[in-house]
Amino acid sequence: MSDFDALQAVIHRHAGARRADGQACEAFLNALYRALRRASGPGLPLNNVSLDPVPDPAQGLRPVPVGAYHAAWFRLGLCEVLVRVRRDGRHFRGEYAGSCAFEVLAPDDDALTALARRMLRDIGRVYGGPEGEGPLN
Repeated sequence: MSDFDALQAVIHRHAGARRADGQACEAFLNALYRALRRASGPGLPLNNVSLDPVPDPAQGLRPVPVGAYHAAWFRLGLCEVLVRVRRDGRHFRGEYAGSCAFEVLAPDDDALTALARRMLRDIGRVYGGPEGEGPLN
């Protein structure tokens, strides 16, 4: 078997695992979108939040290998933030706004809402939001 044929066999053999990994990361990004919409509290949905899944700009392979990052742009009113997430065992690791990182051990509603609120505060600080004042706390 040639190296090319061996490569094709490996890619084919792991197609199911890649698909499951991608679906889990896409489901996480969708759940984060819903958490960002409700980050202001009960009865106060943020209507100016949108989600645009994109190929991870740092990924140099297609199809994306198992354990690689999956990405989406989130529009948060007047700004957009790139969120990259990957599955690491049973939990998720990711990054946003270029320098902020997160790890979610159990992606339930409470954990995702806490992450969404933290993201809004962190992004506010990136844009020079006041420390210790106003609604960014």
